[in-house]
Order: sequence, then C-alpha cells, then structure tokens
Amino acid sequence: MSIAPLAFPADLDGWTRFATDRPAERIARVHEIDARLKSEPGLSTAARLDLWNDSEIAVREALSEAYVVSEAHPEATVREIAEGQVQALESLAAARLLDRELWAVFADADADGLDDDEVRLLEHLRRDFRRGGVQLDDDGRARVSALTDRDTELSLTFSRNIRDGRREVTVPVSGLAGLPQDFLDAHPADEHGLVTLTTEYTDLMPVREYATDRATRIALLNAYNDLAWPENEDVLAELLAVREERARLLGYTDWADYETETRMIGAGAAIPAFLARLDEASAEAAAAEYPVLLERLRRDVPDAATVTIADFWHVLGAIKREQYDVDAQLVRSYFPFDRVVDGVLEVTGRLLDVEYVALDASAWHADVRSFDVVRGGERIGRIHLDLHPRDGKFNHAACFPLAPGISGRILPEAALLCNFSRGLLEHDEVVTFFHEFGHLVHDILGGDQRFARFSGVETEWDFVEAPSQLLEEWAWDAGVLASFTANADGEPIPADLVAKMRTADAFGRALEVRRQLGHANVSYHLHVDRPEELQAVTESLYAGSSPVQPLPGLHPYAGFGHLTGYGACYYTYQWSLVIARDLLTGFSEGLMDAAAARRYRTEVLERGGSKDATELVEAFLGRPYAFDAYREWLAGA
Repeated sequence: MSIAPLAFPADLDGWTRFATDRPAERIARVHEIDARLKSEPGLSTAARLDLWNDSEIAVREALSEAYVVSEAHPEATVREIAEGQVQALESLAAARLLDRELWAVFADADADGLDDDEVRLLEHLRRDFRRGGVQLDDDGRARVSALTDRDTELSLTFSRNIRDGRREVTVPVSGLAGLPQDFLDAHPADEHGLVTLTTEYTDLMPVREYATDRATRIALLNAYNDLAWPENEDVLAELLAVREERARLLGYTDWADYETETRMIGAGAAIPAFLARLDEASAEAAAAEYPVLLERLRRDVPDAATVTIADFWHVLGAIKREQYDVDAQLVRSYFPFDRVVDGVLEVTGRLLDVEYVALDASAWHADVRSFDVVRGGERIGRIHLDLHPRDGKFNHAACFPLAPGISGRILPEAALLCNFSRGLLEHDEVVTFFHEFGHLVHDILGGDQRFARFSGVETEWDFVEAPSQLLEEWAWDAGVLASFTANADGEPIPADLVAKMRTADAFGRALEVRRQLGHANVSYHLHVDRPEELQAVTESLYAGSSPVQPLPGLHPYAGFGHLTGYGACYYTYQWSLVIARDLLTGFSEGLMDAAAARRYRTEVLERGGSKDATELVEAFLGRPYAFDAYREWLAGA
C-alpha cells in the first residue's frame, strides 16, 4: 500500500491552519499516549516502547514541519506562528523527560525478549530521561524545565535575528571592478552612481572572490561579520549562561561535557584534544601557504601587513588563476544553475539506484521544486528544493527534515533551504549543493525504520556531516562533471581544467582547516570559558587559530548560526571530515563504482541511526576508521 506524502496548503488561510492545527493535534495525541502509558502498568515493555514511538513520531512530525515553516514561509505572520509551535513542542519534549511517572514506566522495564532495535531504544530512552533531569528533586526539575524552555526561546530569537538581519552597503561602480558581467548587469548604479550590495550569499560570495577593490571586499565583509549585531549580543550572552547552569544542574562539568555524552567523541575534554590534533596536522602546511598569499596581496596592496578574511578568497583565487591556470570565472561558465540541479539529481540517482520524479504540487513558495524519490517503481520518499534567497528566509544552506520515515507508516520527506544564484554558480556553490544533497539522501534512504529515534539522519551528531562531506567529492570528478556541465556553446567542462582545479584546490587547504579551527575554537570556548567580553575573546580566538586575520572590531559570533544547533561542538565538521576522507577509500574503483555504492548505501545510509556510527563505518570499510586518509588529503594528496 502506498503511503501518502504531506499535502501542503495552497493559500494563506490554509497555511495558518497548517501551522496551528496540525501541531495542536499532535500535542493532544502525545498527551493521550502519556496518559495511557501511566495508567496501564500491565503493558509489556515492547508495547510501552511502541507507544513511546508513537508519541515521538507525533512530536517529530510537528517539530519538523514547524521548523521548516518558521525558516522558509514567505509570510512573517505564518513564520511567527510556527516559531511559537516550535517553542511549545520543544517544551513538551523536555517536560516529558522530567515526568517521574513516565520515567517509572521505563526505569525498571524488563528487557527480556526484546529485539535489538527495542533494546537500543530502551537504552537511549533511559539515557534521555537521565539527561533530561528526571532524577533531580522538585526544585531542580522545575529549574531545568525553565532553563530548557529559555534555551529554546533564545535559540529561536538568535536564528530569527540572523534570518532577518540582512545588511547593505553602497559602493561606487568602480568598486565592482573584477566582478563578472552578469553580476554587473544585475547590480545597476542608482542616480548617485552607487551600487547596493547585500550580505546575501548571491552578493557576498562573488564579491569576496572577484572584487579587485579591497575597500569593496572589506566593506561587505565588515557588514557580514556584524550580521545580527547588536541584536544578538545579549541573546547569546544569556544563552551561554542558561546552558552552563543547565549543564551543572544535570551534573556535567560544562555544556560541552553535556553535549558530547551522546556523540562519537564521548567527552567535552576530548574536544580540545581533537582540535590540538588538527592544529598539529595543519600548522606546517599553513605556515608555508600563508607567505604566498601575503606576497600576492602585496602586489595589489604594497603596504598590506596581513592577509585578512576579506582578502583570503580573492587572493587565493588570484594565485590559482596565475600559478595553477584555474580562472574561477571561466570555471563558473560551465555551471548554469538549472544544469547543476539536473546534474545532482542524475548523478545521485545513478549512484544510489533511485530516480527523482518531478511533481506539480503546491509548497510554501513558488520557488520550491518537489520530487518523489522512486526505486523499482515504488515511492520511497519525497524531497523539496528551495534554492534561492528571499526576504525572511533562512539565509545559509541546510537540509531540514520534514517527516520522519517510519516503515509502512510515514513517507520520509526533507527539504533543502539554500541561497543560490539563478544564473551561473561558483564551483564552491556546486560543492555546497552536493554536500547538502548528501544530507537529503541520507534522511530519505535512512527513513525506513521502525522507530523514529533511528530514522534518517538521527545518528551521532558528530557523524552526521560525514555522508554529506563524502558526496562533495563527486563535485570534483571530471567524469561526473562532464555528465552535466555546459558553457554557452554547450561544451562540458574539460577534464584537464578539472585536473587543474583539483591541483589548485590543494593549495590553501591547510589555511581553510585553520579557518575551520577558528570556528571550532569559538564554538567550544564561548560555551566552556564563558568570557564576559564576547567580542574581544572571539577576535582573539580567530586571530590565534589562523595566520589569516579577522577584520578588527567586529562581532561575527552574533551571526554564527551554528552556535544554537551545534553549541560547543563545531569541531563536528572536521571530525566528520576525517571519517569522510576514510569512507572515500572504499570507492577505490571509481566514484560511480556500482558495488561500492551499493555497499555504502546499504551499510551506512539505509541504516539511519539503528547502529552506532563506528559500526556503520566499519561495516563499509571492513575495518575501524583511521586518521591517515585525512592527513594525506591535508598534505595535498
């Protein structure tokens, strides 16, 4: 029997009801389930787990829908309603883990006769209750509840301020020197001879790479690094304080210690140890790369004392053009947006043995393109691509679950919210598209699970980036790119140009790792050290992490969206990359090797969170994962 997918409204009234009635119905369903769990002590453990799963499905359905609507709906009133529902649902989820009557249902439940998935769910559930604070006294539980609710409220405010925080700068026409003609055509001067640039990615990324006028780059990067400031200054300060108090009440040393208990890394103290390993692995190469950047910058700016973050991408692009014969403007000419979309669908379809069937269906905005994911004539999921910027929309790139896949019951659905140009894409944007699509297919293919807890990307949070980082490699393969790229003359990107791109990409890699190290240090130390001076400490952390220096006096932490979801754990991106580089060794016969793809699909993606990530990786590689492939990649191999 075919499972019905979500049906979205077609008008504003419908969306208002969608954002209001559906969460309310699911909240009522959870209360009914909880009452039954408490009132029927004779239920078997398996029956209790099934009921809990039903309640968790209801919460996840409602939360997923509310998060997407809050981040993507074009009407502010609907976004506000959805934000309120997120707050209510997160509060409900936290309150259940503080409910001693519910805890008693599972605390001493008999595990005899349970299958592996049931045992795993019971173990996770007991851990969740403990981490939720159920064993605290009445005052402690009340305080944890208040802190948890406040965390959600502050996180939503922080994200909203970033989403609504677009900045603009004006520059003279001469300040656009070096930018592509299509960019110039899209940015005409006003009656005063000035051009307006925004902090949207469609302006930011071309300007930081192509603008030869350093003042233009600095002006726009200054604005971008003050995104959501001062609005988020006090919000973040309170959020950090709330998290510290909550962690200590629950018996943890700090927020990092709380977060990492459920992750591969295992302990907060392991984060600085891992970052030290990254520091050691990248220091020598970064020290060799930086003088090359500084020398090239001084050809344009003779008195430049340092390479700043406003120079990094531009100078790196100049070096790759001049020393490696890779002209980024030539490269982008092969990546029209529509061909990239079709190419990503075709390549991942072949790789994962699925096809994407376009739908004529309403969604939250006319830009959204929806597809059924089909294998063997059977629909196994649905995806939604919302890929262009607009006012009030999430302004980065991410995959958002929409419906948790439950075997025989709920079709997995997920959405990509990105901010790509409608014209030519930078190769970096193509890489980003493959990355986010990696999350999307993980969520869909992993969505054939009995329990919501293990559906889709519900794995350890420091593993979840690995499948998406792995898929980035397909954006660097000459054969893959030749299958969908085309310039204005219809010619695919030449293999020798792709080879040059790969060689050039190795230069600056260590400095990019140092930049990521800066983000990870900020994420960790703001949560653990709790500095009073957020601006000074953040600037110092970035300055100490990389020879490429931050622009002084700015407040990038106010627009650092990952500080809500990833908390103290931005180290995740490099941790996952270590695994992704090792997973890539399993494709030794080529990226489109059918046997490797099938093994990867079945052993990693389709397992969802039903096993620990270390087991998933070992099942694919036939051995535990190692650091070696990452180190070789960092060395330019």
